[in-house]
Amino acid sequence: MDEASLTSWLMLQAIDGVGDRTLLKLIHALGDPKAVLGATTDDLISAGCSSELAASVRRGPEPSIRRQIDRQVKVIERLKIQTLTVFDRSYPARLKAIPDPPPLLYVSGNLSPKDEVAVAIVGGRRATQFGRLITEEIAKDLAGCGVTIVSGLARGIDAAAHRGALTGKGRTIAVVGCGIDRTYPSEHHMLRRNIESHGAVISELPIGAAPQSHHFPRRNRIISGLSLGVLVGEAATGSGSLITAKLALEQGREVFAVPGSVKEEACRGSNRLIKEGAKLIEGAQDILDEILPQVDARQRATLHLDRTLMEVRVPLRKEEALVYEALSFEARSIDTVIEHTGMSAAEVSAALLSLELNGRIRQLPGQQYIRL
Repeated sequence: MDEASLTSWLMLQAIDGVGDRTLLKLIHALGDPKAVLGATTDDLISAGCSSELAASVRRGPEPSIRRQIDRQVKVIERLKIQTLTVFDRSYPARLKAIPDPPPLLYVSGNLSPKDEVAVAIVGGRRATQFGRLITEEIAKDLAGCGVTIVSGLARGIDAAAHRGALTGKGRTIAVVGCGIDRTYPSEHHMLRRNIESHGAVISELPIGAAPQSHHFPRRNRIISGLSLGVLVGEAATGSGSLITAKLALEQGREVFAVPGSVKEEACRGSNRLIKEGAKLIEGAQDILDEILPQVDARQRATLHLDRTLMEVRVPLRKEEALVYEALSFEARSIDTVIEHTGMSAAEVSAALLSLELNGRIRQLPGQQYIRL
């Protein structure tokens, strides 16, 4: 979009009383934002404006707002941010079909036609170690099959989803609840850069917008809107990811959840989703089985469904098998393993190292180990 067109879009959005629905209605009636801003009072009223709103459009934004818009346009140009309107051919088709698509999207990185086959993975910021691990594993396997992973760049499950997609050498999209010139949380700066190199970061919010709490529920409709289905990896009862699941249902998307411990507060929200009808997910194949009937032949050609999700694993030696059986999907200490197996510390340490090198287990801080 050229500078003049973008300025017209931002000026129309900045007028009090012009929300997304009104903006789109006026553009449909009058052609484009420049035509709306230059329309007569009679034309605006004929397009559905009240006399008061027509007068506001005729006046345009206050001078201070116009100066702010000029600064925003310069930042967009300097940072090489793409701007897509809902009328552009490259605007995501699935997102365009929701009841309230964002009229204008800011994009850093690149969207691709491959992103039509996407799954959102969301969850709590205070996720358990197991929740992060299983999320990363599922995201890696889906991305390895060519499915784009969509999430919100937040701490916990969201970050694990993005990292899993990158590990699987696939594409991932982060939808942020602030201006695209900001990174929130700030410690995800490098993660964001990796996402931009293997997908895109997108926002509907103006340049400079702070990550305020009321932005995130609106952001969540974009996450679900881009996707064929939404997986809640792990969520407490008050998690915002449950809002994403609700929006997914309203948009006609599939809703999935990973079961967690009934004793773990961080899992109560996601467990409740399963009780309410969300599909229980144990691995990436469960999700593929549900979404593939929605994928047409052209989209299926972009996937790598010949890749098996079940690794061919070398049989375990006796000592490794004993140690593996002593471990769980919840973290256990090396002392617990020694006590459970009756083996020496040296034997357990050697078996643990071999299992870790073979990708069967992972070491956590404090000499804790968990099955993969």
